[in-house]
Amino acid sequence: MKRTRRRCFNDLTKMGLTIAALVIVGCVYSFGIKSPIRNATTFTLARGASVSSVAASLYAGGLITSPDAFKFAVRMHGGKIQSGRYDIPRRTSVWRIAHMFATGDVAATVVVIPEGLTIKQIKQLLLTQPDLSGGVECRAGRSDAVCNLHDGDIFPDSYRVATGTSRLAVLELARKKMAGIEDAWARAGRIMPSPLRSWNDVVTLASIVQKETPRESEMPIVASVYLNRLRKNMRLQADPTVVYALTNGLGDMQGAALLRGHLRVDSPYNTYTHGGLPPAPIANVGQAAIRAVLRPADTNYLYFVADGRGGHKFANSYDEHIRNHADWREIKKLRNGQ
Repeated sequence: MKRTRRRCFNDLTKMGLTIAALVIVGCVYSFGIKSPIRNATTFTLARGASVSSVAASLYAGGLITSPDAFKFAVRMHGGKIQSGRYDIPRRTSVWRIAHMFATGDVAATVVVIPEGLTIKQIKQLLLTQPDLSGGVECRAGRSDAVCNLHDGDIFPDSYRVATGTSRLAVLELARKKMAGIEDAWARAGRIMPSPLRSWNDVVTLASIVQKETPRESEMPIVASVYLNRLRKNMRLQADPTVVYALTNGLGDMQGAALLRGHLRVDSPYNTYTHGGLPPAPIANVGQAAIRAVLRPADTNYLYFVADGRGGHKFANSYDEHIRNHADWREIKKLRNGQ
């Protein structure tokens, strides 16, 4: 009798294990089975959509073969799904789709804001980005900081955002990053070279340095030139400030040459006719330009001119500068075939 009961118990145990194994195999198969769709696609998960309605939509669209398997997979991930636009690779498993929706692994795009652009140029750039949404101006009555941007408020960088993110949200990300840099500078003791007195002064000079040279290795030297001129009460005579004034803050002559007559334009930004720094930055600056102003090279240079190789020649005296300028004119003549 005991043997019979033991045999029955063993048989039931084996049967239970077999059934459990079959269930596990079935689950693994259901979760691991690839989506029937042959090409990568996108799926927009609406805000507030239920798991059941999403499962039905996925099934109707041919992205999954079993709504129940999807719903069970979502439960295994905590039972919640996040709205957004999702890129679904071809033949993606039910488990992977559930994981994407549960973790909010939405489709993303990288927005690159180059250094040295003005706010107007950055807004124009964002309007060309097809994966972003909305405009670049705020609605009437809105008073957020992003609605009142000025040059120097944005930190140029690469920003990874969800596809469909609003253009104003990208501007806000870049604004907050620049504000964070200012906060870090303040916490470090607001250290700056004389005669600069504020963060606005730092960024304003950095914007001129940013526009004068693309070479990071040259930026501390260019910064030293302007700081030396400020200490001697010499006008900065920086061409980029004139361009900013002539273009009403666009900062781009669009191929037109800067002529001697332009240097007399009536504007507080014209550093040929006004002493000291311009009233505000003329572009949005990167970290290298800011660092160059905060840690300028130790030089006595007061002048510089292009060297024809993408860099500049620096001079301590006006006579030396005149000779360097003559060399630059000869280089331009050769280039123009004169």
